[in-house]
Amino acid sequence: MPALSTGSGSDTGLYELLATLPAQLQPHVDSQEDLTFLWEMFGEKSLHSLVKIHEKLHYYEKENPMPIIHSATALADDLAEELQSKPLNSEIRELLKLLSKPNLKVLYCMSFQRKKEIDHFSTSIPENGLLSVHDTVAQKSYDPVLPPMPDDIDDDEDSVKIIRLVKNREPLGATIKKDENTGAIVVARIMRGGAADRSGLIHVGDELREVNGISVEDKKPEEIIHILAQSQGAITFKIIPTIKEEAENSEGKMCVKALFDYYPNEDKAIPCKEAGLAFKKGDVLQIMCQDDATWWQAKHQGDANPRAGLIPSKQFQERRFSLRKPVVLNPPQKVPNRKSLGFRRSFRLSRKDRKTNKSMYECKKSDQYDTADVPTYEEVTLYQRQTNEKYRLIVLVGPVGVGLNELKRKVLISNTQHYGVTVPHTTRGRRNQENDGMEYIFISKHLFETDIQNNKFIEYGEYKNNYYGTSIDSVRSVLAKNKVCLLDVQPHSIKHLRTFEFKPFVIFIKPPSVERLRETRKNAKVISSKDEKGSSKSFTEEDFDEMIRSAQVMEIQHGHLFDKVIVNDDLSAAYNELTSALERLETAAFWVPVNWLHS
Repeated sequence: MPALSTGSGSDTGLYELLATLPAQLQPHVDSQEDLTFLWEMFGEKSLHSLVKIHEKLHYYEKENPMPIIHSATALADDLAEELQSKPLNSEIRELLKLLSKPNLKVLYCMSFQRKKEIDHFSTSIPENGLLSVHDTVAQKSYDPVLPPMPDDIDDDEDSVKIIRLVKNREPLGATIKKDENTGAIVVARIMRGGAADRSGLIHVGDELREVNGISVEDKKPEEIIHILAQSQGAITFKIIPTIKEEAENSEGKMCVKALFDYYPNEDKAIPCKEAGLAFKKGDVLQIMCQDDATWWQAKHQGDANPRAGLIPSKQFQERRFSLRKPVVLNPPQKVPNRKSLGFRRSFRLSRKDRKTNKSMYECKKSDQYDTADVPTYEEVTLYQRQTNEKYRLIVLVGPVGVGLNELKRKVLISNTQHYGVTVPHTTRGRRNQENDGMEYIFISKHLFETDIQNNKFIEYGEYKNNYYGTSIDSVRSVLAKNKVCLLDVQPHSIKHLRTFEFKPFVIFIKPPSVERLRETRKNAKVISSKDEKGSSKSFTEEDFDEMIRSAQVMEIQHGHLFDKVIVNDDLSAAYNELTSALERLETAAFWVPVNWLHS
């Protein structure tokens, strides 16, 4: 903000400066509401009175009207005695005559040539003379005399502080509670950046006695909060300050990614709904204070408003989440035994014998990310890929029939030198037209099972007594070629990939509404899950319902791990949105878990 002008003169007072502030700040104020608040605040009569008192005291202090000498009469006597010891001339005689007059006055500063005027003026001076008057004034103390302390004062009586704060429509930025032992209303917390915090006058533990002259005795905290909420402009508090000193906050800035939606107005446990901070899954929050084990103070990252709001702490939210009943959209379908399952289409990339996608896969346990099963917050930091670093792994997830493989294929064809896909492993025999390492990596069943035991597969399945799977090394092979690896997996495999090595960017391909599916998929085909020959068939209403239901389950269970959601309403539009996201990922900074920046 540019420097504010203080007027044309260098001696312009504080009162005049404050009067011009709203007009000078107007170009820098974003809303009419804020400008109105400034005019009301600087137009407050009590503020004007305080400023005028301040200027008077400042002027008095600046002039410093202290007497140079406290005894001018004694000085005059000493001067007369000194002059009498000198050779007398006309000037000395005249000065001695003047000093001997009882009504001696301003003769020091007047010319002796104006003696007649002085003699005439001095006749109106009292007999004790102005020098004597000067001494009386100089020796007198003009400090205010305070009344004596009452004799019946209680030594244990608490000191009371009167505080006046000016607020507009923003919350005061403090919460209160009733002390369980004393029944007193005390300040429970001060919200960082709020009006109370900015004033520096109210502290945690202060006992509240009155609000705008209204006693809070026998009132519930909810009633007091209502009084505060209805108050505008200046609010006067009578409080008893706490004797406990607040510990200095030494916390550094911590940013977290919210893994759930939160609406304070719907939270019955929050101590003050007005002080709550609403956020949605994926929002990045800056944690301002963690002093309270149950309620943290936070603000949205990048928000210019310094005021913090209350959010449930990680521990408190985890405890509440664990007590909730799981959401079941539809009764779960019976899952067949793993040995009877087919294998995913992603195991066969653009091959002739594509099979069904209705299958289950094993995934390596990841203790580091098991806590993500209770989605609360994840500490994050900004990360931007450097030129010499490997590309981030692109993970695509979505329900059957949503068009995920079509999108992946279009991206791959657009630039085969820049994008790559993994080659799956299998234990089935190699066919005549197949080359090892091209369509599949062919290995023995014993070696495949050994790799399973050694957790070398991201996921795998079994079909007609043959294993198929995607290995971790196949991902590394693509990244080692300085390519962007496009990988589609089942959602439960994402946790295993969220590591320092891969730094995955997870994109969820989501279906549109049923009505839009009927319109856009009427001529499309889906691989039949009942035909072992892998023939295609037209979409049915059951396919649409299953696609949407499956997408809902994915979002509920794993949505906190998705970095971007693309609705495949139109294949071309979804493709453009996908490629734009991939291009931006290589040049812009993104929020990632802090442990991704440390091996």
